[in-house]
Order: sequence, then C-alpha cells, then structure tokens
Amino acid sequence: MKNPKAVAMLVLSVIIGLVATVIASGWVAQQGRAASNKVVVAAVDIDLGSRLNPQQLKTIDWPSGSLPSGAITDPQALQDRVVKTSVLRGEAILEAKLAPIGSSGGLSAVIPEGKRAITVRVNDVIGVAGFALPGNYVDIVVNTQIDNEGKGDKQISKIVLEHILVLAVAQEANRDETKPKVVNAVTLEVTPEQAEKLDLARSVGTLSLVLRNQIDKQGSDSAGVMKQQLLAGDLLKPAEAVKSKPAVRRRKPAAPAAPVVAVKKETVEIIKGVQKGSVDF
Repeated sequence: MKNPKAVAMLVLSVIIGLVATVIASGWVAQQGRAASNKVVVAAVDIDLGSRLNPQQLKTIDWPSGSLPSGAITDPQALQDRVVKTSVLRGEAILEAKLAPIGSSGGLSAVIPEGKRAITVRVNDVIGVAGFALPGNYVDIVVNTQIDNEGKGDKQISKIVLEHILVLAVAQEANRDETKPKVVNAVTLEVTPEQAEKLDLARSVGTLSLVLRNQIDKQGSDSAGVMKQQLLAGDLLKPAEAVKSKPAVRRRKPAAPAAPVVAVKKETVEIIKGVQKGSVDF
C-alpha cells in the first residue's frame, strides 16, 4: 500500500461509525420503550354484550403522551368482562366501554342503571320500514279513542314518549348495522315510568314509531290531533253546503213596450211669388 496511515485512519473511522450507530439505535429503542406503554386492544370486532376472552384481545405499544383515559394494560384483568358497546378491531378496550364487574353477558349488560328494556310488536309500517335500528332514537305515537262525556268516543293520535333509544330489533343488538331490517319486534330503553306509559298505550290503542335525528333532543309540545280537527275545512256536511251556497235572485221579465203607430201626415205646397214652400198638417 502506498499510504498505510491513510488506510488505517479509514478503517478506524468505519469502526467508530459502526459503534456509534449501534449505541444510537440502542438509545433510541430504550427511549421508545420508556415513552410507550402496553395497552390492550381488540384483536377482532366485538359486539356489545359479549363476554371477553383472551382470543379476542392483544396488546400493542401505545405512546405514553396519548394514552386514553381508562385504558387497560393487563389482559388478565379483562377475563370474563362484558362490553356494553361495540368495539372494532384495533380499538383500545377502555373501562368506560365495560359493564360492571360480575355482569352477565347479553342485552341486560347494556341497560344502564335505572333504565329498563321493553319490547313492542311492530310491522313494516309501524317499524319505520325497518329503519329503526339499534342505536337509533324514536318517538312513540298512540292512536286510540277517548270518551267524549257520554256523547260517543273521539279518535285521537298523540305522541306519548319522545327520544327513546332502540336497544335491539328482533334478537339482534348490533349497532354497526345500517341496512334497513323489517322485524316483528323492537326492544326499547325506557325508565320505569316510561315503561308504564308504553304498556298502557299499547293496550288502549295502536302504536307507531317515529324515527328522529340522533342529535335532536328537542321535545314536542303537541297536544295531539283528533279526527274532527284533521278533517276540519276539508269536508262539509250537506246542510252546511246548502247553507253556504249563495242565493240567486230571479228578475221578472220587463213588460213589452207598446208598438209605435206611425201617424200619416198631409203636406200642402205653397207658392208665394217666386218663393216655394210646404206645410205639414
């Protein structure tokens, strides 16, 4: 070699660079481990009301700076816990999404404390053509007859319950479905007082569900509508129709005018000097 000293310096530089790279990568890995935590996430899509098992869970590294509140770090702590909302694959399992410890699986784990679940029978019309899905909100309308103080019954339609959560349709409670589904029963989340009203309403008349916007919480002050109010101004009774018809006055024909008799006149011609004229008699 022409310059052994230069070659030695080059080899030394390469060695120092490799050592620095190894040290830097180790430091970065250590910092990454220090800045992240193990968080339990769903390994598959999990339906609400399901009981968790190890096959449904996995742990991943999660940055400590963005760790969600209520995150679970130990998979063993989730053994036999029940989720009260649907969880998608890769989504963190949070304490707020879990039913209380000791809850059994199924729809009962989804019902909040102080609420009840009641099922009403529906058809394709009452059930809003299948668009009343789990997670949607509906109003309840009853059509019934009310006593008119002994003068006969009056038909009325009235909203009796508002902003009622649909828990399940038929035997399905999955809230991720968006396709309409015509079923024969809908389960609703109500308070005990609302459950009493709903049970009475379905025994005295027919029920209808009215689908509403999920973020619209404004109530209605409607007093209901009766049959007479619905048809007022649209249909008139025969007597009222005759009464409302304007009277037509007939004018008598005028007497014929007397014929005009022409009077024959006599004309006399008068000649006076050079002037000539005529006079009628």
